[in-house]
Amino acid sequence: MLALEGIEVALGGFRLAADWAVEPGSATALIGPSGSGKSTLLGLVAGFVVPLRGRVLWDGRDITGLAPAERPVTLLFQEHNLFAHLSAAQNVGLGLRPDLRLDRDGWARVEAALAEVGLDGMGARRPGQLSGGQRQRVALARALMRARPVLLLDEPFAALGPGLRAEMLDLVARIREEQAATLVIVTHSPEDARRIAGQVVLVEGGVAHAPVATERLFADPPPALRDYLG
Repeated sequence: MLALEGIEVALGGFRLAADWAVEPGSATALIGPSGSGKSTLLGLVAGFVVPLRGRVLWDGRDITGLAPAERPVTLLFQEHNLFAHLSAAQNVGLGLRPDLRLDRDGWARVEAALAEVGLDGMGARRPGQLSGGQRQRVALARALMRARPVLLLDEPFAALGPGLRAEMLDLVARIREEQAATLVIVTHSPEDARRIAGQVVLVEGGVAHAPVATERLFADPPPALRDYLG
């Protein structure tokens, strides 16, 4: 279980509170106005944001004081953060070893990860030779190589067209189910939330509210969500 226990974040004049938990293997969407704290919440779980008070727990273990690299978490940003001078395979291989000293089995795993995201045979290409959707697939493959139980996505497909975005969301949903990973994804789109998440956290007014079943929330949205959706 991923739990935020009595969390309060203070960044300058910005405040954000959260006190809830999600089950292992679940998929949760964070939705709310720009600047409400959705990305801050991901940064908190990933270890890049330190809370003023409260604890982050995974499987009953307090991970609040752990460095990002020590947490059971992978964070995938909208900016794919690929290295332009490395091949797709090398970029994925960084998920296994930052020094890329991989044996034959390691490179086989890299090729398998590329195939998993639909890039079989493209390992030698550099990011500049790939489309935007393909670059995001490389970033996703690298995240999969880390094999962490918590996967955080910060609007990674927002720049893609509707059809390709839906395809990527379906790919993430399939992989999450295969790996039994716990997914938390930031989105501005109710359609995307419906497509991938069983529950939604509304972030607004300085509070990351407790998760609510996706269809129930959108069928009867609270006033703040109704105002956001227009």
